[in-house]
Amino acid sequence: MSAEAISESGTRSDFWDGVRLSMPVVVASAPFAVLFGALAVDNGFSVLEAFLMSALIFGGVSQMVGIELFGQHVAPWLVVLSIFAVNFRHVLYSAGIGRRIAHWPIVQQALGYFVLTDPQYAIAEARAESGQPVGFVWYLGLGLPVYMFWVIESGLGAVFGKMIPDTHALGIDFLLPIYFLGLVMGFRKRPLWLPVVAASAAASIVAYRTVGSPWHVSIGAIAGVLLAVILPPHHSGVGKRS
Repeated sequence: MSAEAISESGTRSDFWDGVRLSMPVVVASAPFAVLFGALAVDNGFSVLEAFLMSALIFGGVSQMVGIELFGQHVAPWLVVLSIFAVNFRHVLYSAGIGRRIAHWPIVQQALGYFVLTDPQYAIAEARAESGQPVGFVWYLGLGLPVYMFWVIESGLGAVFGKMIPDTHALGIDFLLPIYFLGLVMGFRKRPLWLPVVAASAAASIVAYRTVGSPWHVSIGAIAGVLLAVILPPHHSGVGKRS
């Protein structure tokens, strides 16, 4: 087999490996995509506007916050500020994933940051920590299906959402939180994992009860980052003599 054939085979394998890893995310996010489309239409959006919001913003929670605030006739600057508060964690994600994809061409990096989501970051970071390269083809295979299905399912929710009398009664809103919990547990072997997660959870709960949504998301993230900075670094060789 020629070197070109081997390279092409490896590229296809990387892409489909990413697609395989994306499927749990696609399944877990599907109910929320459909729910967003239905809620968007209920809040005065047209089907096209709901579709374009998913295609251009591609941020589930921030889209939910946006349509809720638009429906309350809130000032535009407050809508933007609230969405920024929800998405602030992506600043941290981008800083973390940036060192993994810095060798990509600038156009590929821009596309990589656009499809960056919570699970995209977690899976890519876990791959890098295992010693495997985070290549563009693999990364695209992981992110592209999530993006495509999110946009399509949002459109379907906008068109057919009125056929579902009560989306909450279906009890499908538990899928995504469970999936995210699994992502967090995947990093449990990291140093300081438990105190950082505990601090983030506690701060987020307190913020939710006092400040309210969506600010609790960013406040919880900042609390975890600050604790990680304050605590001394973990060194496996501390206390050992050569």
